[in-house]
Order: sequence, then structure tokens, then C-alpha cells
Amino acid sequence: MKNKIDNKEPATGWRSLSSESGIALVLVLVLAAMGLAIMAALFYMLTASTQISGIQKRYRTAVEAGKGGAQVAYKVISMRGDPGVAGINFAFTAPFLASGNDCNGNNVTCLNAKLNQPTSCWPAACNSALTIDTTAPSTYDFSMDLGTTQTYRAYAKIVDTVQGNSGGDLGLIKSGVVSANSGEVPAMSIPYLYTMEIDAENIANPQERAKYSILYQY
Repeated sequence: MKNKIDNKEPATGWRSLSSESGIALVLVLVLAAMGLAIMAALFYMLTASTQISGIQKRYRTAVEAGKGGAQVAYKVISMRGDPGVAGINFAFTAPFLASGNDCNGNNVTCLNAKLNQPTSCWPAACNSALTIDTTAPSTYDFSMDLGTTQTYRAYAKIVDTVQGNSGGDLGLIKSGVVSANSGEVPAMSIPYLYTMEIDAENIANPQERAKYSILYQY
């Protein structure tokens, strides 16, 4: 009988090559996934940066509108009523012009009371809360439209008044048409202090808004 000789070589080399190819494929997939993740992160950062920049730009515009509203609000105080600024659709709310009894029993409007009397003397109908709800006229005193195309609307309210003795003109406070005696002591000027809340927002998009709490000395 002839002895059969097995000439087959062991398959260890083939198995080694297959194993290395599998590892290489896994590494390629992992690197591809990492590359996609990095690209997605960069794209997100780019998009988020653009969105944040737009939000900041719109907020700065609302802030500027609030500053304009603050200037008009000061004119309301100094003019003791209508600021006399044309083209801003300035309007007092009905509750602000409503009347009631103050602490002395006198019938006065909230406009008059808030400008001339301490908070404790205001009629009960006068709103002194810090919150402004732009959809409820009872929560603010007056409003105005601002901007070249009147894009923003500012709402304002006097929430506190500290009474003083100052007025619109202090020119005669120390001396008048009659010469003052040398022994006279001039009256000390005590200014009125007004605390105001101002809310400026985009008319078309109320989410674009800025709020101010302001203390005026008059």
C-alpha cells in the first residue's frame, strides 16, 4: 500500500490576514464615525454662534428702544404730563387718567397723584406693582412707539414717588425780586424721586424685549 502524503499547509496565515483586515475595517469605521461627529459638532457650533449673534443684535436694539422710552418718560415727569414728542403715538392708559380719592380725601387722577404725591397718598386704583403686562393696560401708565419705522413699543409706569419740594424752576429758591436779609436761611432743595418700570419690546415679536428699572430725581 502506498502511504498517502498530506501536502496541505496549515491555515494559520490566512486566519491572521483575515483578523488584521477585520481590525482595520473596525478602525476605519471608528475614525469615520469620529470624523462625522467632529463635523457635526463644528456645524452645530457654527449654527449656534450665528443664532446667538442674531439674538444679541436684536436684544441690543430692544435695549436702545428702552433707553428712548426712558428719555420720553423723563419728559412726562418734567412736563408734568404729555411729553410733547411728536410721531411716537404717545398715549396714557385709561386707568392712569382715572380719578379717585387720595389720602386727604381729594379727588385726583392717578397721573396727578403719581407726579405730585407720595405713594402712600395715591388713590387705591393707582397701580404700583413692579410687573408690566403689555396685554393689560391696567398694569402700565403710558406707551409709545419708537424707531424709524416704529418697530418697538415701550410701556412705562411710575411705581413709587417720594415727595420733595423742588419744582420745574429753582431760579428763585434762594432769592426773589426782593433782596433777602443777611440772616435768612435759604430753603434746602429736596428733589422728588420717581421709581419707574419700563418694558420695551418688538411689536411684531414680543420675545425681543428689554426691561429697565429707573430712579429719576426731579
